Amino acid sequence: MRLHRAMLVAPLALMAAGCQTWGPTWSEVSGARYNVAILNRQPAVIESIDGHSSFPTRPIKIEPGHHEITITGVSQRPRPGGGELQKIALDVEPCKLYYINAQYASPVDVKYAPVIDYVDTIPGCRVPGNQ
Repeated sequence: MRLHRAMLVAPLALMAAGCQTWGPTWSEVSGARYNVAILNRQPAVIESIDGHSSFPTRPIKIEPGHHEITITGVSQRPRPGGGELQKIALDVEPCKLYYINAQYASPVDVKYAPVIDYVDTIPGCRVPGNQ
């Protein structure tokens, strides 16, 4: 019986050890649109952050610091094969949520520029030294 119980508990402990844990300080990024009144601005899909592309949470939690973020714009005129990938370098501050969007020149354009749509403060997050 003890061996059976140990066989059940061991995988759970391994799964918990493999999960990312977040302390009192973290940052977040989202491709969701914050400002809906800006013309030709569309949401973005966060494809990768520093070359990693599997994100278990939305918004995506990341460590503060410098990151290279790759996005795909969600065009008003979809094209075969999806949108073009664009990169944006970002110095992420602790306890901030960054809304990253795609800014198109016109409603019919397929080219875009990645933009920071809005930066918000994360409730419950504590900046080191500001206890």
